[in-house]
Amino acid sequence: MSILINANSRGKTRIGRISLIVLAWLVFALFLLLPLYVVLSEALSRGLGTFTQAISEADALSALKLTLIALGISVPLNVIFGVAAAWCVAKFEFRGKSLLVTLIDLPFSVSPVIAGLIYVLMFGAQGWLGPWLAEHDIQIIFAVPGIVLATLFVTVPFVARELIPLMQEQGTQEEEAARLLGASGWQMFWHVTLPNIKWGLIYGVVLCSARAMGEFGAVSVVSGHIRGLTNTLPLHVEILYNEYNHVAAFSVASLLLLLALIILLIKQWSESRLSRSLGKEIKD
Repeated sequence: MSILINANSRGKTRIGRISLIVLAWLVFALFLLLPLYVVLSEALSRGLGTFTQAISEADALSALKLTLIALGISVPLNVIFGVAAAWCVAKFEFRGKSLLVTLIDLPFSVSPVIAGLIYVLMFGAQGWLGPWLAEHDIQIIFAVPGIVLATLFVTVPFVARELIPLMQEQGTQEEEAARLLGASGWQMFWHVTLPNIKWGLIYGVVLCSARAMGEFGAVSVVSGHIRGLTNTLPLHVEILYNEYNHVAAFSVASLLLLLALIILLIKQWSESRLSRSLGKEIKD
């Protein structure tokens, strides 16, 4: 009797496992593969020549360039801030520590559109600093600096939130040992801390890059939608779609798709390396 019960239990478990796997693949196909197919099929619906013309247009190249500029500025700055913030939170006890963690998480709870509006109220022509900026011929809103600021705001948490729990779990024993052996602060960071957090740091950079490339709300508010000047790739796709130029819109969207797939592959690689690193530390 017990053998039959165990056999039935194993059979039900196997059916349940297979059902969950099938359901996961169905969801994957519905929400990822199907949209990918739609984007690529629409982009190539009028032939490769039309597709090439759409992505090589001056406005599309300008949007791609601006997207990469915002990415290239915001990600390194967030790496510096994220590592410094994670070091402070994980390695030290100080007043305002919980407030710092809350402020790091603030972009997760504030709508990107509201963040963009705040920048307009601060740096716009009628904003708090608008007259002073105008007197000194400095333009932030409806220009590249505003887009970079908006991108910075929405991407602030990713590196820090990835590193804080990792560094808290690792503790301070290795840094203290290095200090007792006469290592300076920079030596501790380069030879002890950085090797321990490198995979988590890469994972945070990947997430930060993905958000920076795809940000729409905050950038839309501060950009002014000046074609060829302040449009990033998502904004350029919106303009083309609103003009009923659907083939060009999907063609440019395919550029974002390609960048997203590259980011996804890097994310998967860094995530696997991070898991191996944590597993090795637990065994040791």
